Amino acid sequence: MEKKKSLVLVGAHCGDVELQAGAIAHKYAKAGWDVTFLHLTAGEKGNPPHISVEDYTKQKIEEAEKAAEILGGKSITLDYKDAELEFNDEIITRIATLMRELRPTVVITHWENSIHPDHSLCPRLVQAAQLKTGLPGFDLDGLAPHYYPFYHSENWEDMEGYDPDIFVDVSEEFDTYLEAISQYWFVMNSTSFRYYDYYKALGTVRGCVSRAKYAQTLKFPTGGNVRRGTGIPGHEL
Repeated sequence: MEKKKSLVLVGAHCGDVELQAGAIAHKYAKAGWDVTFLHLTAGEKGNPPHISVEDYTKQKIEEAEKAAEILGGKSITLDYKDAELEFNDEIITRIATLMRELRPTVVITHWENSIHPDHSLCPRLVQAAQLKTGLPGFDLDGLAPHYYPFYHSENWEDMEGYDPDIFVDVSEEFDTYLEAISQYWFVMNSTSFRYYDYYKALGTVRGCVSRAKYAQTLKFPTGGNVRRGTGIPGHEL
């Protein structure tokens, strides 16, 4: 029996990767892939005035679980603190151990440049964990080594140098995507940024230039092979 394929999306905060690539995730979940949204923090420091950081942490985790369910995946939120992520061996090892458990066929994460330090740290952590996950010399709870390729996705805070390589047609998935991201309070109620409007418009614009109704984009890691297609390279739908 062929092993079930797996897509893991790694974001700095609950809500990041759903906004960036939630429609892509739903497309692959519909095709029978296991889909996991891995959040390094809850993104709790952006709490609204009416709720404490502690209560907002719980709310964000619950919102992430609801969004993941709608998109056909599952949500995992680690207990690191928003705006306090660090590049260290402890978190790299923790991510690598999870990757050996989840054994992703493909990983999607933030672009490497961002106005938010957590966002720019996230792909560095994913890349460092990629090495530790794949090398047999590291004993991670006795789990077998596993190598995964990764791609970057599009976030309004991560646009410096982001020039899409891949446009994925998500026309059939976009309504479900909008329902999923609307589970987040900040997406629908933020007074500092119009998240829902932006990502709906972004999907429209990316669809226009790729001759689809709606599209989301991916980018190869810096120095990687650049080519265009209708889906994740090697796994087009």
